[in-house]
Amino acid sequence: MRVVFFGTPEFAVPSLRALLDHRSEVVGVVTQPDRAQGRSRSTLVPPPVKRTAIDAGIPVLQPERPVGDLFSASLRHLKPDLGVVVAYGHILRPEILSVPPLGMINVHASLLPRYRGAAPIPWAILNGEQITGVSIMRMEAGLDSGPVLQRASSPIAPTETGGSLSDRLAELGAKTLVDVLTRLAKADLPGEAQDHSAATYAPKIDRETTRLSFSAPAVSAARRVRAFDPAPGAWAMHHDAPVKLFGARVVSGNGAPGEVLAAGRRALVIACRDEAIEVLEVQPAGKTRITVDAWVRGRGVAVGDRFT
Repeated sequence: MRVVFFGTPEFAVPSLRALLDHRSEVVGVVTQPDRAQGRSRSTLVPPPVKRTAIDAGIPVLQPERPVGDLFSASLRHLKPDLGVVVAYGHILRPEILSVPPLGMINVHASLLPRYRGAAPIPWAILNGEQITGVSIMRMEAGLDSGPVLQRASSPIAPTETGGSLSDRLAELGAKTLVDVLTRLAKADLPGEAQDHSAATYAPKIDRETTRLSFSAPAVSAARRVRAFDPAPGAWAMHHDAPVKLFGARVVSGNGAPGEVLAAGRRALVIACRDEAIEVLEVQPAGKTRITVDAWVRGRGVAVGDRFT
C-alpha cells in the first residue's frame, strides 16, 4: 500500500516511524514549512517530521497551505493509495482528501467524539478527565467528525503533564495506526459513525487560556500548570513581569489569592481561593526554566510577594 503522510510536530514522528517499519510504502511526506527561530529569527528550523523523512530518504512537500493546483498536482504525482494525517496543523479540503483512492485516515489524540479540535491533550487535563486515548478515523469535510475505525484508551494520572501525556498518546497512536492498516489491507473498514450529539471541542490554545487565576480553586490552578507543561507554559504576573510555573500540586495553605506563602530551597507555595499550589520550577521572562531554589537564591521571589 502506497501511503502519503501528513504531519508536523514531534507527536507525529512515532506514527511516521511506525509506517516506515510497516509493510506500507511511504511515498511522500507533507509537512509545514521550516520556521524561523531564535532571538534574531535568522535560523530556519525544520519540523520534526521533515527530519525523520529526510533521514529515511522520503520526498517532502512543504506548502504554506495545502491548497491550489500546484499542490494537488504534486500530491497526485506521488500516486498514493491512502493518506495518513497526524497533527498536520491544517484542515484538508475535499479535493485533497479525495486524491488517494482509499481516502485519508487521521490519528486524533482523544476518544472521539469527545475533544474534537486542535488541542485535545491540554483540554483533557484542564477539565480533570481521568481517561483519554486515541481514535483512528476516516477523514471527511467536518472537524474530526468522520467514522471511527478504532479507539485505544489510556488513563490520565493525577500528576500528568501535557508533555508526558502527549508522548504516551503518540506511541499509542502509532501502535493503533499499524493495527488499522493491517486490517485495511485485508478488508475495507466502514468505521463506526460518531454520535455528534455527544461531541465536545478542544479549541486552539491562546495566551489568555494559559494564564493562571489564583482566585480559582487550587486544583484548577494545578491542572492548568500541568496541562501546559512543558509548552507553552502556564503563567502569571509577578512584579509586573510574566513568569511561567511548572511542577504544581495542591497543598495546604491559606492566604490572599496569589500570595507567596513559602519560598524555600525546594518549592514555592502560592495561595489560591481555597488551598494552595506548590511549584517546583519557574521560567521568568526572558530566562530559561530554572528550579525554585535558583530563583530564590537569585532574590527573584520572597515570602509575601504577590502573583496576579
